[in-house]
Amino acid sequence: MTSGSPSITLKNLQQCHGDVTLPGSKSIANRALLMAALCANGQETNLTNVLRSDDTERMLEALIELGVEIDVADEASTTIKVTGCGGRWPKQPKALDLGNAGTAMRPLLAVLSATLHKHDCILTGDARMQERPVQALVDALRAGGAELTCLQHEGYPPIEVKGGLQGGLLTIDGSASSQYISAMLMALPLLQQDSVLQLTGTVVSWPYIELTLAMLKRFGIEVHRICRQEFLIPGQQTYQSPGKYWVEGDASAASYWLAAAAIGGGPLTVHGVGSESIQGDVKFADYLAEMGADVQVAPHSITVSRGELRALDADLNAIPDAAMTFATLALFAKGTTHIRNIANWRIKETDRLEAMATELRKVGAHVVETEDAISVTPPDAIKHADIATYNDHRMAMCFALLGFSEAGVTISDPQCCSKTYPKFFDEFRAITQSS
Repeated sequence: MTSGSPSITLKNLQQCHGDVTLPGSKSIANRALLMAALCANGQETNLTNVLRSDDTERMLEALIELGVEIDVADEASTTIKVTGCGGRWPKQPKALDLGNAGTAMRPLLAVLSATLHKHDCILTGDARMQERPVQALVDALRAGGAELTCLQHEGYPPIEVKGGLQGGLLTIDGSASSQYISAMLMALPLLQQDSVLQLTGTVVSWPYIELTLAMLKRFGIEVHRICRQEFLIPGQQTYQSPGKYWVEGDASAASYWLAAAAIGGGPLTVHGVGSESIQGDVKFADYLAEMGADVQVAPHSITVSRGELRALDADLNAIPDAAMTFATLALFAKGTTHIRNIANWRIKETDRLEAMATELRKVGAHVVETEDAISVTPPDAIKHADIATYNDHRMAMCFALLGFSEAGVTISDPQCCSKTYPKFFDEFRAITQSS
């Protein structure tokens, strides 16, 4: 195995066993940082196991620019103390640059629509963020009275926010991203009026909405479910600090390790997620067992050993991030793997459906890509290829699995993993053994 900038080559890996402790979940960390900031003025929340990555740094920087008091020992510390300001931001920044952090852009867009009163703020990001649509969220916020101006292209950042959101009956299309819904659920309790939020369309990634609801409850916010796609959110609520909040491990990141153990023998135990996780991506373990791996799930850990892997045919709409790992794991399974109902891959860090199909074909796989699905048939022998990662952390980590092939794989720009898992390839190198 060799590595260096700007690529890493993995080849002929033989084993993957031992123990891995996951970094904190990006999705939970950014929600927790914002919820802690929204707590009653002066309330302190001590967050532990906070992921320190590009995405969480963008949220931290934004909150600091808004005047939130944040105490962190150093840039590597995973313990962060946040002092709430109750949504009354002490500072008035002209703009917030959120990079490519969707888990910062979407909730801040909604929360600032609810809390800005006497000034405006522009939410912007990098080039890819300016290509990622937020039209459904913009439409819902505008319908509720928010003054939003898309400064370049309608439905995309940069967006000027002037506040003005009011409660009442609000609807939002949930067919593109669950983050839009989570953003609304976080913002609406801050309004003076009660709100009813109706979800339209076929809602994607339901487990992430459940995650948001669980976190809101922990931070003292009431949300009443009228039916599956309708919620009553009382107004005039104030977030309440739980005192301490542990950010559980990243269940999406667990998928790379669990898949590697299924190929590389194991037993490998991943610590930080398990049967008590609030993240939907822990379902990856169930699908992995369905493929033939030996999987044992404990409350806060998952252990996997090798099995004869069979192709998977599944609707993975609920776990789109972890679903990517099955696309590369398919190369080590017997038969054709069908991953269905994943249209929202196309609006992630890159168009993941197109990117995945392109890179899998490089190594000899037969791939059929449709608008919302991908089918992968492994070649007789995997060919070595230089894999482009499209500045997408999950592309890089998914293709690490090809290091278990005889031909191996070269992965461009492994540093893109800094978005959610800065030390992934260092840890992968440490726990896998090459011949």
